[in-house]
Amino acid sequence: MSVLEMKVPSPGESITEVEIAAWLVEDGDYVEKDQPIAEVDSDKATLELPAEESGIITLKAEEGDAVNVGEVVCLIDTSAAKPAGDAPQAAAPKPVEKVAVKEAPKASTYATGTASPAAKKVLAEKGITASTVKGTGKDGRITKEDAVKAVPSMGTQPANGSRATERKKMSMLRRKVAERLVAVKSETAMLTTFNEVNMQPIFNLRTEYKEAFKAKHGVGLGFMSFFTLAVVRALEMYPDVNSMIDGDFQIKHDFQDISIAVSGPKGLMVPVIRNAEGLSFRGVESEVKRLAIRAREGQITIDEMTGGTFTITNGGVFGSMLSTPIVNPPQSGILGMHNIVNRPMAVNGEVVIQPIMYVALSYDHRIVDGRESVGFLVAVKEALENPVELLMNNDPTKALEM
Repeated sequence: MSVLEMKVPSPGESITEVEIAAWLVEDGDYVEKDQPIAEVDSDKATLELPAEESGIITLKAEEGDAVNVGEVVCLIDTSAAKPAGDAPQAAAPKPVEKVAVKEAPKASTYATGTASPAAKKVLAEKGITASTVKGTGKDGRITKEDAVKAVPSMGTQPANGSRATERKKMSMLRRKVAERLVAVKSETAMLTTFNEVNMQPIFNLRTEYKEAFKAKHGVGLGFMSFFTLAVVRALEMYPDVNSMIDGDFQIKHDFQDISIAVSGPKGLMVPVIRNAEGLSFRGVESEVKRLAIRAREGQITIDEMTGGTFTITNGGVFGSMLSTPIVNPPQSGILGMHNIVNRPMAVNGEVVIQPIMYVALSYDHRIVDGRESVGFLVAVKEALENPVELLMNNDPTKALEM
């Protein structure tokens, strides 16, 4: 008998622990080499764990278990032959009928319904009174576990209608996102500044060139290329927005790695467009499409989500009119795009209907001052409202052919 110990591989630098999100096979199954056998959550992504060899698998961890990198999570008997087929199973013996024995009710004591000190603290945090919780401890005492599982009352139940609730542990990725968001609010001096953009010039360019662009490059001419290149230009003008704090030091980057927020099956993913300053419209659109597909199919890697210098998020795809996006640490700025709505606007002294988008820049005021933040957002607005001159060097045909 030859047994292979499968250990948790390192999904990326600085990650020391993962969580078994789901086993894709059963204990005792025959697995093929490279067959996905489990999904594991790190604090940055969900990854598939493939079988290293073929054989009969024995699971050594449960779903939801947190396991260290390098820890054995299953065994594979590589000497086991692949089953030829399902062997006929013998009829299962008829189960012996069990007679329920009614237990005598336990007598109440002073401990019945009394919460332990740890349970009291948890109940107080939840705003739950001990009298509404059934204790499972000795003599009916309310334990800390009882308090953790207790759900606050949702009011008097009506005569009809479902009021079911579900208690489900959040994935490690979701817990880490929550932890980081709270940390950003408490550890940074985050402010948001707003502006509006007249999208008509971009609409005109897309109407004129989108068919030829797609025919030539195989990708659509969307809004992300305009916004990404406008951000690259603004970051070059205001480098503090493209920097980060490291202790007592400010680190400035001479490149623009733009993180783009993408909604994936496991939650928000933020893959990175590397060296966006060197990309054309075609280059940005191709990279956005590639990363979005990989994120939505759960194939995105840790490396593809690491190291951005600035983030763009588009709440407009979900219908958001205005928001205050949260900075993605250790970055110092994030640009929020929103939905486009036809609004009355003064143009050359006349009121006309134009497609308007509100944009928001959230920034870390510890490192980015008001002048830089407002100047940055105005620079983005200027480039989007005059893309032919500021993003295409007055030659849109050439800019879109590259």
